[in-house]
Amino acid sequence: MEKQAAAGKKAWFLRGLRDGIPICMGYFAVSFALGIAAREIGMTWYQAALMSMGMVASAGEFAALVLIGSGAGAFEMITTTIIVNLRYLLMSTALSQKLKSDIPVIHRFLTAYCITDEIFGLSAAVEGYLEPVYTYGMTIVSVAGWTSGTALGVLVGNILPLWASNAMSVSLYGMFLAIIIPPARTNHFLGGLVAVSMAASWIFSELPFTSGISTGFRVIILTLLIAGIAAWIRPVEETA
Repeated sequence: MEKQAAAGKKAWFLRGLRDGIPICMGYFAVSFALGIAAREIGMTWYQAALMSMGMVASAGEFAALVLIGSGAGAFEMITTTIIVNLRYLLMSTALSQKLKSDIPVIHRFLTAYCITDEIFGLSAAVEGYLEPVYTYGMTIVSVAGWTSGTALGVLVGNILPLWASNAMSVSLYGMFLAIIIPPARTNHFLGGLVAVSMAASWIFSELPFTSGISTGFRVIILTLLIAGIAAWIRPVEETA
């Protein structure tokens, strides 16, 4: 029985490594541009790499670089990056429902570190309970691409123009479409929610009284609002 469980975990881990490859490629392109920005404010390659390894969040890191470049204090940087990355709080809450109740606390903490937009999407799409080692496999490959891309951006950032590295990041949007489209094709209600979410996000970013709200808070407001309405309209029956 133990051998079977170990074999199952190994299979999930290898699947995570495989599924993390396209994420790694997209992260490398985006983090290369991040490294160029870090280089411009005087950061060394290992400082930038440590920042990427610790945060793994493009919006949060770019915000931190702007603050570092302007000479902001530690409190301001910490507060800003927390606000920008608030959406991960909701992702962690949602993903915790995919873990079995007997999963040790250490795995819950490690899974929380692993959460990025793309890794969350694939982890949440797993049928049934989530095996943490699957998320770990994706994270190892993805963070390696994110960290190495940042370091190389600092070291050789002058070789690749910024516009070219930014253009490469379109692969991330392709990954999101690959995650969203298959379930949306079989579940029209889910497809409608995706369309409504995209439209609401654009409207919130354009309206005068909501465009000034930080990205993190906008995501939380829209998620709670749309998810709450969806749960009221189409509740999911709990199974024993």
